[in-house]
Amino acid sequence: MSLLSDLINLNLSEVTDKIIAEYIWIGGSGMDLRSKARTLSGPVSDPAKLPKWNYDGSSTGQAPGEDSEVILYPQAIFKDPFRRGNNILVMCDAYTPAGEPIPTNKRHNAAKIFSHHDVLAEEPWYGIEQEYTLLQKDVKWPVGWPVGGFPGPQGPYYCAAGADKAFGRDIVDAHYKACLYAGINISGINGEVMPGQWEFQVGPSVGISAGDELWVARYILERITEIAGVVLSFDPKPIPGDWNGAGAHTNYSTKSMRHDGGFEVIKKAIEKLGLRHKEHIAAYGEGNERRLTGRHETADINTFCWGVANRGASVRVGRDTEKAGKGYFEDRRPASNMDPYVVTSKIAETTILWKP
Repeated sequence: MSLLSDLINLNLSEVTDKIIAEYIWIGGSGMDLRSKARTLSGPVSDPAKLPKWNYDGSSTGQAPGEDSEVILYPQAIFKDPFRRGNNILVMCDAYTPAGEPIPTNKRHNAAKIFSHHDVLAEEPWYGIEQEYTLLQKDVKWPVGWPVGGFPGPQGPYYCAAGADKAFGRDIVDAHYKACLYAGINISGINGEVMPGQWEFQVGPSVGISAGDELWVARYILERITEIAGVVLSFDPKPIPGDWNGAGAHTNYSTKSMRHDGGFEVIKKAIEKLGLRHKEHIAAYGEGNERRLTGRHETADINTFCWGVANRGASVRVGRDTEKAGKGYFEDRRPASNMDPYVVTSKIAETTILWKP
């Protein structure tokens, strides 16, 4: 195994200018991350200078077998924490050979919204809190839980330390450092309320970059859990009953919200979100009705409400924002399996572009 480890960690820059680019895309389910690698003649830092590539869409549920070619368009580059050196991870979106975005390409529409001059003028910032659950591979039961049984009730696990309270910290810390290495703007991690559940935060990120960074952070986490022999779950309610679900709370602000008088802008934006509550819920992740029950720090899925420092609300405004009269708010409705391209662009579209 030591020889295998030595080979995996070979420093290619000592012998060649060639690099490895891992092209990443989202598969047909909307949550399955796919990737494959190719050799390039030298380092690349601009995605526009990367070649387009193709893949078999019939094997990812994105094209029929008789016309299976789907084209990858490179959109964002990150350093590769696995191969290191000048090697890169490339976030891509997918198109037909004729240049039309395929139906599962949610980035394309998001990029149109974020390139609108009114949205650009407002410089939308996002901070996404990605919750997830680590599962034992063979039984699909949370790590640290007795197989077929349950741990003690929630209470001691949130942000906890100790062998009987924190399960999977090595994975979480490895992911944290790998994201920083990659150039992702990861801003923190913490243990969550349900044992075996964790959270990382990406942001503040501007516009479309929030989606790119969160997707690549998810990919890196998938790779690390693969190495660790643990299954990664983004299910919004992995364990039924008296256990917290998993969300992707999305913190948001615009330039107008961050400046003096911003609290009034925030209140008007929240009012618009309330008017389109059902439309947003439909776009905020599959199975979210199992999570948004009005219990376990959620608002009921059928009700829109907001409040200051209220974690049982659909939208929460922080005490600091209320006190300063400007800042940001948190949309607590998105599920852990939401598509960040969809959620971030929908919030911008509703609060900036939509006229009730």
